[in-house]
Amino acid sequence: MAAAFPTFPGFAEVTRLFAQMKVPMSLDMDAFVALSRRNMETLAAANRVALDGAQALARRHMEIMQQNMSEMAEVLREATTAEDPRAKAARQAELLKKSYEHAVANIQEMGAMIQKSNDEAIALLQTRFNEAMQEIKALTGQS
Repeated sequence: MAAAFPTFPGFAEVTRLFAQMKVPMSLDMDAFVALSRRNMETLAAANRVALDGAQALARRHMEIMQQNMSEMAEVLREATTAEDPRAKAARQAELLKKSYEHAVANIQEMGAMIQKSNDEAIALLQTRFNEAMQEIKALTGQS
């Protein structure tokens, strides 16, 4: 027979900790609802930051792909010119080096974009978590 509530590793410990909490019988439900609303608003804001970051990353990725296609067209034009084979090889080597440098720079830029978005979302959540802990302490009479 399945348990009435789902369990997970540490569930018994969490249940024990909640059982030990001393919550006043006259808990201000309006304040508790307001606290919960602020938590949900912060979660929504963090999700918006993450979504905005993902959209910016997708836009930048498309720009990079367009740039790569232009560079590829340039390489193909260079390959079809009739010139000295040594000069052509030197130019192709330079184009390869340039492509490699662009690829590394683009990967670093995209990584920085992801990190910035993540940092902003986590900062929102961390700030709200700290505020919520203070609010819960105040609601329960613990200081």
